[in-house]
Amino acid sequence: MEQNQLRGIFGQFASGVTVITCTNADGQPHGATVTAFTAISLEPRLCQITMTRKSKACGYLGNAPFAVNILASDQVDTAMHFAGRPQRTEPRWIDGPTAPLLDGAAATISCVPWKEYDGGDHIIFIGEIVDAQSSGKDPLLFYRSTFHDLGATSSTTVWNGSQDDPHSGWFDATTSFTPIHLQPAPQTI
Repeated sequence: MEQNQLRGIFGQFASGVTVITCTNADGQPHGATVTAFTAISLEPRLCQITMTRKSKACGYLGNAPFAVNILASDQVDTAMHFAGRPQRTEPRWIDGPTAPLLDGAAATISCVPWKEYDGGDHIIFIGEIVDAQSSGKDPLLFYRSTFHDLGATSSTTVWNGSQDDPHSGWFDATTSFTPIHLQPAPQTI
């Protein structure tokens, strides 16, 4: 399979857009736009980022604290800036518990290093989450090599009366079950 074909297939998966931030060797803030972010565990609190070995940020992350900045839908310029296309307006940095953060993000997750794994042409970094904040803003999405927003909210009425309603669970306290072999035979008309 050709690399471009596989990249296109990976692009079928819509994801959020993050900027991973850390400090460089001189202690200055540094960031890289990354869509390879995953929540891992609630206990211990872990998340994963995957960085290409060729990136500068990858060189700064070895056994170093970092932050995951989940970009807001109005931060396309920020995503482009940290993807290697500097914008006229520089992103605003703010101090974070473990690493510099970006102002205006939908959410931030501050991490200390937990584990690191070989991921082929990437390195997989697992961070232990020490702080997480949400601004309540809608996130920026990436799908088929293009940025998107969430769009209109879907109606929750599709769940009404459904046995897998996310608000009441699979079955409520009044649900009863009758084994199939004890159910009356269907009536023929």
